[in-house]
Amino acid sequence: GILQHPDGTVLKQLQPPPRGPREQEFYNKVYDSDCCDSILLELREYLPKYFGVWSPPTAPNDTYLKLEDVTRKFNKPCIMDVKIGQKSYDPYASAEKIQQQVSKYPLMEEIGFLVLGMRVYHVSSDSYETQNQHYGRSLTKETVKDGISKFFHSGYCLRKDVVAASIQKVEKILEWFEGQTQLNFYASSLLFVYEGSCQATTVRLSDVTLAEKRRVPKGLLSGGDVLEYNNNINVINSTENGKIEASVSKGLSKFYALHKKACSKRHHSQLSLKVENSEQDNVWKTSTCITQEHLNGNVLPQLEKVFYHVPAETKESANVEVRMIDFAHVFPSNTKDEGYIYGLKNLITVLQNILDN
Repeated sequence: GILQHPDGTVLKQLQPPPRGPREQEFYNKVYDSDCCDSILLELREYLPKYFGVWSPPTAPNDTYLKLEDVTRKFNKPCIMDVKIGQKSYDPYASAEKIQQQVSKYPLMEEIGFLVLGMRVYHVSSDSYETQNQHYGRSLTKETVKDGISKFFHSGYCLRKDVVAASIQKVEKILEWFEGQTQLNFYASSLLFVYEGSCQATTVRLSDVTLAEKRRVPKGLLSGGDVLEYNNNINVINSTENGKIEASVSKGLSKFYALHKKACSKRHHSQLSLKVENSEQDNVWKTSTCITQEHLNGNVLPQLEKVFYHVPAETKESANVEVRMIDFAHVFPSNTKDEGYIYGLKNLITVLQNILDN
């Protein structure tokens, strides 16, 4: 499960050995303050920032990785988790484990990636469409392009600006992999995030619908924190009381948890969110941007003007994040990570086909 810390970071519970310690060791190595390895220093650009580990005062044996919340700056974050590589099992996996992983998605070796889930905001209905891992496993060579293009659709039209920006981000990660022979990654993912809303870029976090505010009973943390449950994410907020009475919800995927914080964090009513990079958001600040009240069949020509005929420079500056996540199966190597490279190239091809069409 994933928690949100009051300081805006997220907390990922450490997995049992050897996976958890291996992931912690990976982050410690990459973010070592004494690191002078240019390969690892560049790799930081493609990961969530790492702030060490954290444990609740009343449960010191529960360890969490403290990580950057990549979705924090977005108002209506659209999120997709894509596992990359031809193999979702590591070199030390047993024959039984290999068979188990291969049977989950036999096309993994041929396609090189697997959509683990997506959550897409539709401007037209002011709602989210969610797809889980079963959706990704149902995609074939013939349907994978259309399956991924669903992530870039606003409910009215295809966000080609986001597709173009995503390609650029993935290409940068590919360049890093082409130039390194230190590490091989298995069962690791790319997290795609973009802004799905066309609202103004300054958003009051207290402006949230009743539906987004629905909660279940809270559990208290010592040191003045409270663990709040909001659908799929547990949020730690300030309070005046005591001890942990709520545990991290089991079975929550990190993907949906990361997204749900976008609603949960709005309980910090004293804060406001401002996306600083106005140049990146200029597509949403044009005079043709359409409010929810006017989203109907009569404005489709305007929507097409905004989304289909956006200048190339605007497409390239779309506010998009693509970060590598999940490092429980990263191992030292002395060769290129050909499986990961294969997956990245195939994913870029699919994204380029979506853009060209």
